[in-house]
Amino acid sequence: MASSSRVFNGCRTLFAAAKSATPKPPATASTTTAAAKKSTVKKPTTKNPKREGSEVKPLGIQKPGPISPALAHFLGVSESARTDAVKKIWEHIKSNDLQNPTNKKEIICDDKLKTIFDGKDKVGFLEIAKLLAPHFVKTT
Repeated sequence: MASSSRVFNGCRTLFAAAKSATPKPPATASTTTAAAKKSTVKKPTTKNPKREGSEVKPLGIQKPGPISPALAHFLGVSESARTDAVKKIWEHIKSNDLQNPTNKKEIICDDKLKTIFDGKDKVGFLEIAKLLAPHFVKTT
């Protein structure tokens, strides 16, 4: 023990026995009713006065905007949000089983996808957003 105390500089907490966990006494009726009263009391919610009475408008990539004619023909709408466009493209890929079975990261383009993906035969799934960027017309 002399060598261990020299290493730890006489720190007694390292040699102290671990504290045993003592079981808590069962809850009494008075404490359970107090806890039940606390859980049923609702705090008044503070609402943002700027947002009250108005709907939340989508921003960023969720905001619908004008799209190119090729993408509009594919989606069937004249304007769309980026998230909706990607979602519908993935629905088309999944329904027509266009993922490469050996490499799920690769998408084999059919004629419909080639119109929006610059005529490429195969596209990586990470390329989809990059290839869709020119189809979204910037509005300022």
